[in-house]
Amino acid sequence: MQKRLMTMVLLAAVMVVMCSLLVQAQTIKVGVVNSQEILEKSIEGKKAIAQLEEKNRKTQQDLAKLDDQIRQLETKLNTQGLTMTQEAVISLSADLDRKRTERQRMAEDATKDMQELQQRLYLKIQNEVMPIINKLGQEKGLDLILDLRASGVLYFNPVVDLTSEVIRRYDATKTPAK
Repeated sequence: MQKRLMTMVLLAAVMVVMCSLLVQAQTIKVGVVNSQEILEKSIEGKKAIAQLEEKNRKTQQDLAKLDDQIRQLETKLNTQGLTMTQEAVISLSADLDRKRTERQRMAEDATKDMQELQQRLYLKIQNEVMPIINKLGQEKGLDLILDLRASGVLYFNPVVDLTSEVIRRYDATKTPAK
């Protein structure tokens, strides 16, 4: 609800700015880029996504190992609990609690680490792409470039979409010259 309100306020502010510019200049040249598409289709974006997927796969494997250990302890407690001494049951229950706590902490740490890595990788790409977008806007004489992913744009003429050109230029900066 709050995110939707913030989006509406941002959209209203953009519209106010655009209207005031229209009144002043009568015409405004706008371009759009899709940052999600840049991330998904550029060389560096694909590398970042692969790195995140690999980290997630490793984390899931580690969590699965802990889940197996927890299941083994639960099975042992359920099947042998009646024949064990009270001390052994208490010890096994404590081990089970420790494993559950370890698993919960590992999952929380992994989520935090994944979010930090994602933010770092995406920020790096954004910092590398922004000069390309700025230069492209200057070359085309644009007054405004909007990010389709973040702007709330509901319609645009595909002619003003600069995404493919940004990806092409960005990839060119990452590809060694032949």
